[in-house]
Amino acid sequence: MSLKNLSAKIKIPKLLKDKLKNKRVKKIYESFEKTIRIKENFIVGVSGGPDSLALAFLAKIFSIKKKLKSKFIIIDHKLRKESSDEAKNVKKILGKSHIKAEILSWSGKKPSKNIQSLARQKRYNLLMKMGKKLKIKNILVGHHQDDLLENFFIRILRGSGLKGLISLSEKNNFGNMNILRPLLGFEKKDLIFLSKKVFNYYVKDPSNENSEFKRIRIRKLLLELEKDGLDKNKFLKTISNLKKSNEVISFYVMDNLKRNSFFSKKKQQIVLSKDFFDQPFEVVFRSFSDSIRIIGENYYPSRGKKIEKMIHEIKNNSSFKATLGRCIIEKVNQSVIISKEH
Repeated sequence: MSLKNLSAKIKIPKLLKDKLKNKRVKKIYESFEKTIRIKENFIVGVSGGPDSLALAFLAKIFSIKKKLKSKFIIIDHKLRKESSDEAKNVKKILGKSHIKAEILSWSGKKPSKNIQSLARQKRYNLLMKMGKKLKIKNILVGHHQDDLLENFFIRILRGSGLKGLISLSEKNNFGNMNILRPLLGFEKKDLIFLSKKVFNYYVKDPSNENSEFKRIRIRKLLLELEKDGLDKNKFLKTISNLKKSNEVISFYVMDNLKRNSFFSKKKQQIVLSKDFFDQPFEVVFRSFSDSIRIIGENYYPSRGKKIEKMIHEIKNNSSFKATLGRCIIEKVNQSVIISKEH
């Protein structure tokens, strides 16, 4: 079907339709449409960088074609004095392209350490809060292929296990919410091109050049390795193989949760039986971590060292009570009860 016939039926705004006439833009959109598997309304997180602006354009076209409601949210972290002006400018730029956006701000005291990680967590919390308010369970974010590789190396430096190494996936579930990353197969250079071609604009965050941040040091290392012949496709194949192995463990984690735990929505608690802890350690570790994350309503799991220590104490003590991840964990007879901390 030609763009002309398509637009007659679906009414893509002329400004956006004209952008799709560019061969490279059209090719990127067609790849995006094949990648994204969604039939429900969604929220799009926009930062103003080239990846998120490219996502905003692609998602807007997709929502029009599929007759879905889309909500575009700009997060102002207020970590830099110019961030609020940038957020307003991004909103204005999007508006000119028929993409209506709303700004959400991170209010309150800002951290002095672990800034990028905490900002990322706050961003997800704000987006999920909006999703619950609008009764929309799908949130699109702009992570791309380069982020996938950076995340892999960062996790290696942290000593992460299998799940951590491949934690940046196309879809993550959090309760009834879905975090979707439809750009993981796209290279950053294509997203920069798209952002320039469509909006002639994107925000250049100075923190992306700040080597005090581990992610930026990894990014620069990857650029150097690429000059020395780093084969990205081989790395992506390795990550793909690791994901297949992870699926096997995830199957047994779900089986353990189904067989050996009882979830009470009314009481906001999970009861774990003795058999729950009689599985291979990795299965117990993930099952236990997921239980705390679910009850505590946290996007990110608790620290691995704390989880390991708690499992050891539960197994080796007749009584146990502690708090972690906004939860109260208590051993009662042979069972363990995880309740929401109020």
